[in-house]
Amino acid sequence: MLLARLIRPHGRHGEIAADVLTDFPERFHQRPRLFLFPPERIGTRPREVHLDNFWFLRSRIVFKFQGVDSINDAEALRGYDVVIPAEERAPLEPGSVYVSDLIGCRVYDLNRDGAEAGEIVDVDRASSSCELLVLQSPGSLGAAAELLIPFVRDYLVRIDLLGRRVEMRLPEGLLQINAPVTEDEKREIAGSK
Repeated sequence: MLLARLIRPHGRHGEIAADVLTDFPERFHQRPRLFLFPPERIGTRPREVHLDNFWFLRSRIVFKFQGVDSINDAEALRGYDVVIPAEERAPLEPGSVYVSDLIGCRVYDLNRDGAEAGEIVDVDRASSSCELLVLQSPGSLGAAAELLIPFVRDYLVRIDLLGRRVEMRLPEGLLQINAPVTEDEKREIAGSK
């Protein structure tokens, strides 16, 4: 389960700042043992680390891991993900879901007869007042398009994690708002300049 992403050294003694990717950051004090995954995960195993200390800094968190004692040590961890095994996750309230469980699910729009809108590849928690599902959607001519869907109860009908399926009722036109520009639209834009 993804908890944070290490972004840069913070201090001279191996401290490293991270983006918080969990709804339970206060539980780090219960987790002296964490795992780090490098940005390129193919063929890699997680690195076990022990947490000496952590503190919050504005919207981020700063970690101090045992054995990471210099700026260079911290720099070497830039981009790593901080994770825990799924079985160590905190229990959720009914109707709640872990963001990491949504990755790889496909979104279906029941207002368009159950048409697939795309696959969830990320969840954007920073650029809007609500969480946005980042979908990879097949575009025209096989090109992939990125779509942003507000992850709000008003649109959500059902989540089937075993079936990797999220059913929503999306407002008309929502999928077209951030659809990629077609070749005809590009020519029209270029002609108007």
